[in-house]
Amino acid sequence: MSILQGKRKRQDLASALSASMTNKERVIYNIIRGKKEMGIWQGDIKRETNIPDSILKKSIKLLISKTLIKEVVNIQNKSKKVLMAMEFEPSKEITGGEWYTEGRLDTQLIDALSDVCLKLISRKKIATRDAILEWTRTLGNEVFPGGVSPGQVEQILKVLVMENKLQEVNSTGFGDFSSVPAGEVCFRLAKKVGTNVKVGAMASIPCGVCPRIKFCTPNGIISPTNCQYYQKWLDF
Repeated sequence: MSILQGKRKRQDLASALSASMTNKERVIYNIIRGKKEMGIWQGDIKRETNIPDSILKKSIKLLISKTLIKEVVNIQNKSKKVLMAMEFEPSKEITGGEWYTEGRLDTQLIDALSDVCLKLISRKKIATRDAILEWTRTLGNEVFPGGVSPGQVEQILKVLVMENKLQEVNSTGFGDFSSVPAGEVCFRLAKKVGTNVKVGAMASIPCGVCPRIKFCTPNGIISPTNCQYYQKWLDF
């Protein structure tokens, strides 16, 4: 069943159940459904309808029991759950986005994904975002029960770069970069600061961080033969 078919089925079910509602239940349900993915707080429903507390609470319980609406934790105010029609998924403003589970920051997921990124890059020396994403899928539900998205991998990589644990570079297409097409963005471990290890000439080749690498060809306008940085590296 496709997502669209599933949504239509829920809408048809909601329409069928709506016929059995009281007038007040229908008013409450329509207000909640009208708020879509943002939902609405119970107190706001009361202000809009002037329905007495006892009837409002009873109606909400009945709508929840009929699986027409649900309660969702609002990350901005965890003590105030919002009510939302079952056919909608809460917005990022409500849930906090992919890094939150039931209103809580999933630090375990963040740590696990960071660890996987560093271990894979340490083993392969160079890795792209897509390669890391594919690796997380091979680990299965044991490590990532809900899976991870490309956006989550990208965010973790950016954080690791800002923390000076990784470097974002462009592939040269040879050496350590041979498995990655030239010009494609990839990541490698950052050089340790304060060590006495000397970096060899091959490791310092400027092509890896050149923003024009995609346009560099042997006989093109941009090429190794007329690149001043490449010439300086050769002289080195």
